[in-house]
Amino acid sequence: MNIRVLGCSGSIAAGYKTTAFLLDDDVLIDAGTGVGDLELAALARIDHILVTHAHLDHVLGIPLLADSVMRLRMQAGRPPIQVHALPETLAALRQHLFNGVIWPDFTRLPEPERPALQFRPLAVGERRAFGSRQIEVLSASHTVPACGFAVDAGEAGHWVFTGDTGPNPALWARLAEIKVAQLVIETAFGDDECELARISQHLCPRSLAQELRQLAQPAEVYITHIKPGEIEAVMQAIHALDKRHSVTALHAGQLLQL
Repeated sequence: MNIRVLGCSGSIAAGYKTTAFLLDDDVLIDAGTGVGDLELAALARIDHILVTHAHLDHVLGIPLLADSVMRLRMQAGRPPIQVHALPETLAALRQHLFNGVIWPDFTRLPEPERPALQFRPLAVGERRAFGSRQIEVLSASHTVPACGFAVDAGEAGHWVFTGDTGPNPALWARLAEIKVAQLVIETAFGDDECELARISQHLCPRSLAQELRQLAQPAEVYITHIKPGEIEAVMQAIHALDKRHSVTALHAGQLLQL
């Protein structure tokens, strides 16, 4: 199983792309600006998009992706791309993005009977099969309804992505029950902005260290969602606070394998 990091930044600048992960070649987990680095043929191979929540940095690639590949997929007789998310997230996409004002409604275009996109609601705790891969929906604690995902890689363990989240006891209770091989977890702010992290339900190094104390098993820990220009300071603070885990910062273009 391959997970290609298309984007993992908390915002944009040259060389920084927002959250998007490509699982093998057909499942996209979040759809931030990193999606735009894929060739058109690779975009057309994406059959499923799993969305953690409705914030722009995680979803802005969906409408542009639909427009880019619609014709290729129709010519090849491919089905609509399936967008999987919490019901509240799908409702937000319908109301605020695919509303005919910000962007055309590709759940009804080019034809209602043959749309470019179809929405599929998820629930926390649900496991869904994507080919031979099983993906579980994890809880998240954010300012809007949100979730994370655990991809089952069999004996190798799980690849876990928390999505955007603040402190979340329910997450660690579930992770204690499965084998976590790789954990991708956010740290959106430095310790100088921990109050902002608390208000916006993100993590800073201090709160991340408290969360990781609940991860008893050894795992590779990767930090995502750091703001451009803040990586060195955030990672120094994390390494000073957490001596138990192997923690590194993700970077766009990185390939994770299980």
